[in-house]
Amino acid sequence: MILDKEELTEKINSSLDQLRPFLHADGGDMELVEITDDGIVRVRLMGACSDCSMSLMTLKAGLEEAVKKIAPEIKSVEAVNMPDFA
Repeated sequence: MILDKEELTEKINSSLDQLRPFLHADGGDMELVEITDDGIVRVRLMGACSDCSMSLMTLKAGLEEAVKKIAPEIKSVEAVNMPDFA
């Protein structure tokens, strides 16, 4: 799969910008770390998001859903520093 990473970066950052007001309201944030060649978006959870039990839901139901709508070639969104809530 050949990905236009520059275009995807813009789209993903746009999706993050749409979520940021909600993240900031709770003292958190996320930043794009990388887009892998196989279509995985990796983000870093920051602030309150880095240890929030709702981070997985925000990541999957929020950012991943938004990213896949504008960039269907993306397979998933993962956090490089996802806390372990097991």
